[in-house]
Amino acid sequence: MLVKLFHWLEQFNPDFAVFGYITLRAILGALTALALSLLLGPSFIRRLVKGQASQPIRELGPKSHFAKAGTPTMGGALILFAIVVSTLLWSDLENRFVWTVLLVTLAFGLIGWVDDYRKLILKDSRGLPARWKYLAQSVAGLAAAVYLYRTAQNPAETNLIVPFFKDVVLPLGVGYVVLTYFFIVGFSNAVNLTDGLDGLAIMPAVFISSALGIFAYATGHTVFSEYLAIPYIPGTGELAIFCGALAGAGLGFLWFNTYPAQVFMGDIGALAMGAALGLIAVLVRQEIVFCLMAGVFVVETVSVILQVASFKLTGKRIFRMAPIHHHFELKGWPEPRVIVRFWIISVILVLAGLATLKIR
Repeated sequence: MLVKLFHWLEQFNPDFAVFGYITLRAILGALTALALSLLLGPSFIRRLVKGQASQPIRELGPKSHFAKAGTPTMGGALILFAIVVSTLLWSDLENRFVWTVLLVTLAFGLIGWVDDYRKLILKDSRGLPARWKYLAQSVAGLAAAVYLYRTAQNPAETNLIVPFFKDVVLPLGVGYVVLTYFFIVGFSNAVNLTDGLDGLAIMPAVFISSALGIFAYATGHTVFSEYLAIPYIPGTGELAIFCGALAGAGLGFLWFNTYPAQVFMGDIGALAMGAALGLIAVLVRQEIVFCLMAGVFVVETVSVILQVASFKLTGKRIFRMAPIHHHFELKGWPEPRVIVRFWIISVILVLAGLATLKIR
């Protein structure tokens, strides 16, 4: 939105041209989202408390969680508001990638909102039934995947890039639709599974979003993409603004979500952020690297799959409780220790992912 304004102001003062730089707008996007989250957070939390949108606590969960009863949830709405406003202000609104990510984020946020609303306000313990929830996610994910496949402007947009090898490129064809669908829906649910402790999901999302912003900028820059031997995809650089906004909004939310949390994210935030991160990874053609950087989300999901499969096949559980962060809690780790150690692992994995830019 402001891009057009500053471009018009250039005719009066050429200094306004500085706002054409993606790097500056990404920083301003992050700061705007951070400021919105911090300023609106207290009043937003009060509204949630007044609306009795408090998180129910599982009776079978760790006993330490019983003290969290009554903590307001659906705080992800604050994250989404900050992201959307900041992205609309600082990005080029003629960019199809920006609109695709925004719409997918809002679509999955809406699905999460319905689920949270049914659980918290209507007091329906089932929330949105799983089959309808998955159907809605599938429709949104497939719609985005098909749109991107049909509007792809060069082969690089639908090729699978293998890290560490400069010339290994796998044309996906229609398989691109399947891959995109699984990344959007899969990581949407992966972040949702991880969001079980105060700040556990939001900080890895901030780290990963920041790294994806770097990948987006490099992928959309002719010089950097050639130097780093990654595909050049015009327009992806604008995604750095969205990534900056997500990182800023996430940090602002963490101010209130850090242990002991004043507010929880809820499905409205977790589903939306996971879908956004998965989609951006596809758009910048770094799916394999993304799986490495999002290793915490991947392991949390795999732990649930293994636990369910083991119990159904053998009647025995692999972990004391799944997702795996509850396993460590039941082993006696204090909640802050679990959270911070998972953050440290996430930082290491993100740095490893960024290192692949040069190891080719």
